[in-house]
Amino acid sequence: MYEVIGPKNTRAFRVLWMLEELGLDYRHLDAAPRSEALRAHNPTGKAPVLLVDGEAIIDSTAIITFLADKHGALTYPAGTLERARQDALTHFVLDEMDAVLWTAARHSFILPEEKRVPAVKDSLKWEFERSQKVLLERMGDGPFLTGEKITVPDIIAAHCVPWAMVSKFPLLDAFKAYGKRLSSRPAYERAASR
Repeated sequence: MYEVIGPKNTRAFRVLWMLEELGLDYRHLDAAPRSEALRAHNPTGKAPVLLVDGEAIIDSTAIITFLADKHGALTYPAGTLERARQDALTHFVLDEMDAVLWTAARHSFILPEEKRVPAVKDSLKWEFERSQKVLLERMGDGPFLTGEKITVPDIIAAHCVPWAMVSKFPLLDAFKAYGKRLSSRPAYERAASR
């Protein structure tokens, strides 16, 4: 059985959602960032951690990619052009959306107050809005980023929608609708209600 360590209101949610999509059994320890439970497996104390046979995997994207590959779902096979396209989308979402939201969070409440630069948030909001347009163009008419099936980058991108809302970042109607469509999936709802 897998064990997920980290609060649901962090990137640990992506792991919980992936496990629910895969229909796998797991335990969830709702330990706060930088807690002893997290530091025991990740020296930075960042969430999430996935324990697999007593071994720790850190980083939400590494974890959900591992789970997708191990269980042969929500991904394309390694070495295929489809997987290369999927990986390109994953990296785009991480670099251009997730990282932007994380930088805004760092300058809002994570960094020591004397290190924060609140003015950076205006350019981050502009960048986030531009990235939504690019992502939606790349998605085309498919219900998911890679077309007709949900894959790893969908988990990450859809997780950015409520994060952007809480952070008061601009959301394009089409991106908000995409997030709403994915958050209405039964697996998402199960992860959210646990």
